[in-house]
Amino acid sequence: MDRNHQRTRSILDSLGQELIGILTPVSICMFTVVLLVCLLNSDPSSSSASFSSIATAAYSETDSDSSWDKLLGAFLNSLVFVAAITVATFLLVLLFYLRCVNFLKIYMGFSAFIVLANLGGEILVLLIDRFRFPIDSVTFLILLFNFSVVGVFAVFMSRFSILITQGYLVVIGVLVAYFFTMLPEWTTWVLLVALALYDLAAVLLPVGPLRLLVEMAISRDEDIPALVYEARPVIRNNDSRLVQRRVWREQRSNVNDDDLENNEVVTVVRVETQEEEEEEQRSEISVPLIDSSRPESSETFLEGIGLGSSGAIKLGLGDFIFYSVLVGRAAMYDLMTVYACYLAIIAGLGVTLMLLSVYQKALPALPVSIMLGVVFYFLARLFLEVFVVQCSSNLVMF
Repeated sequence: MDRNHQRTRSILDSLGQELIGILTPVSICMFTVVLLVCLLNSDPSSSSASFSSIATAAYSETDSDSSWDKLLGAFLNSLVFVAAITVATFLLVLLFYLRCVNFLKIYMGFSAFIVLANLGGEILVLLIDRFRFPIDSVTFLILLFNFSVVGVFAVFMSRFSILITQGYLVVIGVLVAYFFTMLPEWTTWVLLVALALYDLAAVLLPVGPLRLLVEMAISRDEDIPALVYEARPVIRNNDSRLVQRRVWREQRSNVNDDDLENNEVVTVVRVETQEEEEEEQRSEISVPLIDSSRPESSETFLEGIGLGSSGAIKLGLGDFIFYSVLVGRAAMYDLMTVYACYLAIIAGLGVTLMLLSVYQKALPALPVSIMLGVVFYFLARLFLEVFVVQCSSNLVMF
């Protein structure tokens, strides 16, 4: 009787828990970026001019350019950046296909070290100069080196506490996001929209690089070496080296109760036998947030790109970064737009989580939140600000 009650449990029963599990780190990351923007570069024009990267390789925005030139240049910059990301992701797929997992882990660790040491050191120098904090260069370099090395081991070594790993992932997201806020304004907004569309295509298209990578990892039963925030730790068995794997599952797949015997940890991926249903299922991967066909005590877990799982929420660090870039750019205008963008992003996370649980399809976490955030930014800037200013000037509100 209890088992039947668990199977028919509504998806809304755990929606709040799932949302809060990822809402806190995302909010901390966005708040920290906004704080850094307000403290270190209150003049967006000067910050844009002082930063150059692959996102500004095709066009360098200047104040004397016309709006059309800025828009066209922003499209060119976004095209170059998205093309570079696509090539890099397909290269990651190729290396993973060739089983160069150790090389990928070393590369990811080196990248994390560069972010923590280089970008983190630069921001710390700015903060030290801003608050006139007395510290000598030798002590600073020693502390920075230790901080960076511990961060690499915390992110890529599973023996560290989950809180330390989560904290370092948020720090990496903050550092990268802050430097992305230094991009020119037009390039930033067009780039955010372009990345949301790319994320949609990379996950949902049959030839999308992220989809290919996940399918390859499933077939090999291996973890993908990547910077991914996990809200809850992976549960490991004390008596063996077995890990309770979280896997993608085909839509409508059902697992019989007798598939679990002797309390062993198993991974089950059922394939439909009917040819008509196989053709339909081949074009989509399903990630049910709540597995209604299994009780909560089941030892089979699910994992997904972007948001969603029944055992743990996972969110790519790129989602943290570009959420924070959006609110950081909004902070360069005023805090009212920051509030609007923040609420829009959180609403987008909730919508994405609902879509994952209702439609049981793999959905990227960027598109809904980014689109809502961009729309709310321009609505707040063009309409809400005018309304509030008029109400304040007429003493309607204070």
